[in-house]
Amino acid sequence: MSSETVAIAADHAGFVLKPPLKEELARLGREVIDLGTMSEDPVDYPDFAERLSKAIGKGRAKLGVLMCGTGIGMSIAANRNPKIRAALCLTPEMARLARQHNDANVLVMGGRLMRPETARECLRAFLETPFEGDDRHQRRIAKLAKQKSVEKH
Repeated sequence: MSSETVAIAADHAGFVLKPPLKEELARLGREVIDLGTMSEDPVDYPDFAERLSKAIGKGRAKLGVLMCGTGIGMSIAANRNPKIRAALCLTPEMARLARQHNDANVLVMGGRLMRPETARECLRAFLETPFEGDDRHQRRIAKLAKQKSVEKH
């Protein structure tokens, strides 16, 4: 896996954002792992959140992008995996802060709530922003990891 590899997945309601975001990822020189869906035919969002979460957990990609109608379902489903910190972002500022303060590794967006250009702006902010990594933010990330570890047992 390259640090430039990004996994992407959507359900039928988020599919509308997938083509413009894949184009943006290619324009930015990122390798893309497309985990589906491939159309607007109805599917179940947890299946695609699980595919993407497993791809990141296994090291196939460092970062991921998920889309459903609102982004809420994908966020809930992806965050069940202890390796995932998925953040629902509807603005570039939210995407920037999700990376900077929370070290989010999955950007989640809502296909029914966002225009493609706003989604591209969020994606760029997410990819261009590093984790701040100071003591206060790192301490909080460690607590999240500990909570997920305890829940698994």
